[in-house]
Amino acid sequence: MKEEAAAGRGRRRGARAGGARTPLVVLALTSLLATSCAPGHEDRGTHARDVTPEEENLLETAGQLLLRECMESRGFEYQVVSGGTFADFDKFRYVIDDPEWASEHGYGTDLRREAAELRENDPNERYFESLPPERRAQALVAANGPSPVGLTATTPDGMELGRSDQGCQSQADRELYGDLASWFQARTTVEALPALRHQGVVNDPRYLEAVRPWADCMRAAGHDYATPADIRAALPPPQDPLPRQEEIGLALAEARCATDSGLARTVAELDEQHGQELRERHRSALETQRRLQLDALPRARTVVGEAERTEGPEHRG
Repeated sequence: MKEEAAAGRGRRRGARAGGARTPLVVLALTSLLATSCAPGHEDRGTHARDVTPEEENLLETAGQLLLRECMESRGFEYQVVSGGTFADFDKFRYVIDDPEWASEHGYGTDLRREAAELRENDPNERYFESLPPERRAQALVAANGPSPVGLTATTPDGMELGRSDQGCQSQADRELYGDLASWFQARTTVEALPALRHQGVVNDPRYLEAVRPWADCMRAAGHDYATPADIRAALPPPQDPLPRQEEIGLALAEARCATDSGLARTVAELDEQHGQELRERHRSALETQRRLQLDALPRARTVVGEAERTEGPEHRG
């Protein structure tokens, strides 16, 4: 799952961009990576509903506007970035089972390259890199606080994460969600669930049994791989990919074998089962996140509405 971001941001959505990326740049990418870790279905029996995708985008935009206001008050620039997502190239978490998608994207090399280009062209990253070293360090403190202390959260596997309760990111979250400590803990828990879900599926004996006929099918098609994960591990990096037709041919074989062997059906059933178990186990965190999001919607509408009245819709990126 996502690692704890440097300089005190704790577990944040943009952290999957990698440890070498600076925290300020990670902030700029938050909205681009927001959807890849959504927990899935709504828990039955809870009082708070899931926010809609439109409401999620509203909250994200409002958070960035508050972040921008704070950064500008401290003498730094920040631009609100669009709410696109890179999630499509990770949509097949276990096995590609859509031949049409495979014939167009292979293993998603084209989508990964597009994502890399977006990151390279991110205005906040360009701005940050343009700053002299001293100002760059000051920008990090302004965004993330002086050190990762003030807030703590515990992941489902027991790891304790720290984040500063100062800095513009925490100020924006506090203004939007109110209870910063509860928000940080709820998000830390919820964002860990997809990785736990995936781990539960691929370690399930029923998955291990179902993957064997898939491997037999792949071997008959001329591709000797024991699991779909083995294919992904063997793929070259996006900047030096397989020839396009070779990549597409391999992905098509994977998709056809997933359907023909029954693996696609098995992983869908296991994914739902393990997802439901996690939702039941972490019902409190999911409920807290929903409640804080729903409570934040009126504030988000006010923030975005004021920005639209003063500067038009351009702030949406």
